Amino acid sequence: MRDRTVDGRMTDKGQLADRVAAAYERHINPSLARLMRFMGLTAVEVSADGSVVRDDQGREYIDCLGSYGVFNLGHRHPRVVAAVREQLDRMPLSSKIMFSKPLAGLAELLASVTPGDLQYSFVVNSGTEAVEGALKLARIATGRTKIVATDNSFHGKTCGALSLTGRALYRDPFQPLLPEVIHVPFDNLPAVAAVIEGAAAVVVEPIQGEGGVIVPGDGYLSGLRQLCDKHRTLLVADEVQTGMGRTGKMWAVEHWGVVPDILCTAKALGGGVMPIGAYIARPHLMDKYFESPLLHTSTFGGNPLACAAAVAAINATRDEGLCRQAEIKGRRLLNGLQQLAGQHPGVIAGVRGKGLMIGVELVSEGVGGMMMAEFINAGVLVAYTLNNPTVIRLEPPLNIDDQLLGRVLEIWREVAAKAETMLEDLT
Repeated sequence: MRDRTVDGRMTDKGQLADRVAAAYERHINPSLARLMRFMGLTAVEVSADGSVVRDDQGREYIDCLGSYGVFNLGHRHPRVVAAVREQLDRMPLSSKIMFSKPLAGLAELLASVTPGDLQYSFVVNSGTEAVEGALKLARIATGRTKIVATDNSFHGKTCGALSLTGRALYRDPFQPLLPEVIHVPFDNLPAVAAVIEGAAAVVVEPIQGEGGVIVPGDGYLSGLRQLCDKHRTLLVADEVQTGMGRTGKMWAVEHWGVVPDILCTAKALGGGVMPIGAYIARPHLMDKYFESPLLHTSTFGGNPLACAAAVAAINATRDEGLCRQAEIKGRRLLNGLQQLAGQHPGVIAGVRGKGLMIGVELVSEGVGGMMMAEFINAGVLVAYTLNNPTVIRLEPPLNIDDQLLGRVLEIWREVAAKAETMLEDLT
């Protein structure tokens, strides 16, 4: 059989993975290539539908990683693909000089599905850009520069967003970053209260994703809202990973009845087809941008293709009841994994999450490395959380088939039992 090389030429079936890995080593990052091989990621992904990814050897994998929260609707959702194809035939990119119907339609829709009086959207290309825009808006709207963020958080890796990201491993090589950024422990209101005076914003993930799927106590978000109101500080909710139905609500802040001043979204907003992000703000924050509407701009932000994908993604999420699906399927998966933790305490330290955003904390990072290869071999895609390599995340599509979800639980049982046996042999 024949396949395509990296540059499009034909090659024998089975050689593609070696050629792609070699191209990574020569032209992308050799250390990344070695890491992927170590984790057992030696195949090349070539196609995907729904909850299934296929590699160059014809193997199928149940996608429980979802590109870290991108594929809430699964791969190639037909409504999103159709919307993008239709827009592609009309106008893929905007002239940026006339009104754009796709952009206007998306902004109107975002205002209707976000909490409270969030009304004005700025559409960008990624979650990091959404956080950058929210930072700029918070500073210009308040006239302040101090920002409060949390330890163990993740907000992106451009210089502004990286300043907020709560792991020194990523920040320190690029210092100095933004000044006056103070990090405090997550889910700790007294720590925020001690530093909030004079702050432009408190920036927080409603549930920490890369931190290990950390769900705060019930009073945390509402307490932050009260503190921000008291000190005339803005509350910025980073819903890049938690939004678009992932946790069983359209937005995770809705679990606690909180309306932020600015909400950031991306990842699943593009329906798993186009990259797109946005930040949505309350009306009274926009005065400076009304006075000078070109203070913040983006060449590709709000392009017609991405906006068409986002509109289709939001409508599909609502029409297909994906928030409810995430709640029901998430409960099943969470309960099954918690039972498994009770059966294998020498492997699994704990399980937590909301909806279909679940973290399985292992007893050690070494156990995780052992299990990762087993999952790949068994046909399930998972990964560590970026700030906590002892936690394996599960973020499958919200519309994952019940039978596939059952198979995922079966594979977890098999892999946990095998890991326990391997640990016993080592001792």
